[in-house]
Amino acid sequence: MGGKARALAVDAALGGLVAAAMALPMLGVRLEDGATGLSLGGRFDWVLWAAGIVAGGRLLIGALRLTLAGRGPSLPAPPRALITYVGWAMVAFALILPFLPFAGRNMVDKATLVLIYVMLGWGLNIVVGLAGLLDLGFVAFYAVGAYSYALLSQTFGLSFWLCLPLAGMLAAGFGLVLGFPVLRLRGDYIAIVTMGLGEIIRVVLQNWQDVTGGPNGISGIERPSFFGLSFKMVPPEGSRGFAEFFGLDYSADHRVIFLYFLILALALLTNLFTLRIRRLPVGRAWEALREDEIACRSLGINPTTVKLSAFATGAMFAGFAGSFFATRQGFISPESFTFHESAVILAIVVLGGMGSQIGIVLAALLLVGLPEWFRELQQFRMLAFGGAMVLIMLWKPSGLLSTREPAIRLKDAP
Repeated sequence: MGGKARALAVDAALGGLVAAAMALPMLGVRLEDGATGLSLGGRFDWVLWAAGIVAGGRLLIGALRLTLAGRGPSLPAPPRALITYVGWAMVAFALILPFLPFAGRNMVDKATLVLIYVMLGWGLNIVVGLAGLLDLGFVAFYAVGAYSYALLSQTFGLSFWLCLPLAGMLAAGFGLVLGFPVLRLRGDYIAIVTMGLGEIIRVVLQNWQDVTGGPNGISGIERPSFFGLSFKMVPPEGSRGFAEFFGLDYSADHRVIFLYFLILALALLTNLFTLRIRRLPVGRAWEALREDEIACRSLGINPTTVKLSAFATGAMFAGFAGSFFATRQGFISPESFTFHESAVILAIVVLGGMGSQIGIVLAALLLVGLPEWFRELQQFRMLAFGGAMVLIMLWKPSGLLSTREPAIRLKDAP
């Protein structure tokens, strides 16, 4: 331990020196035009703070890594029955959340945002967690779904319920088109190409002003109705309002609660579909491709078809989530679909444990829910957010719930 401690101290010192060297020209030294001519000035105390923070951070992270090294998993893998009970408990809590005494409109709205990212995480989990394809451009399919709904709704006057499957189909089509360039690539090369394709989609949306509105985006997107019942205070001519039909006093909370249950239903359908398709031949082919592509070829599995099916399926659910995002916001622009969104969704999948459905829910609560609930911390919340991610990945490098049950078991021979 003595040698490791010395190496840790040297690493922290070098980190502090590098931080000081980088901060010195930006913060500590600058030319000032005074009465006696040019002179050196600046805030050398800021340079010392930067060096101290970096050195202390590297020292803390290294100490935690040494402490956790050799201990194995911090917690034993939870049994399958416990995970099942926790999953059903989370579903039950989600169903009654809007009716709890402490659940106001703000909480329901934030829970809706978390569920959007849960659905996106489950969609990306098909591509990354099951098929093993590192996709950094997943936000492109999210954007395609949102813009598909907005354009179809405003151009042809279609309702949300008709545009929802169409948006998913269009996003799946884009998934097939964008999947072709990465068929022969593996590992980090897939990540680089998909990131570039995602940025291409965003740039096209920003510059194709005649169709997408460019940087101004699309506003006035139609809200969904409940079996033809409008949630507006004054319903459109020829239709009835939700509150009037059920004999309730009008409240804007009705639409918020309806949108919450809508995204909850979409997310649960995504989860059910993923759990079922894992047991089908295509799902087993995804997991086999993730483990060993060469072995898949030797068994007669076509990697091209398997990769395209994974891209298309994940893109379809991203399209569903994008159409919901558009109808919830009522306004979309290219700024809502930057690379940052892809990074957050990928972080949710990796942090939760690739292939773990419940792990993605927990990661979405940490990465999306906590920053939203602690907005009062302002500039400190992102610092706490980054620190929490570092600690979790040191504690559980494979994710919060990295242990996955196999999709199918071979029975013991008699």
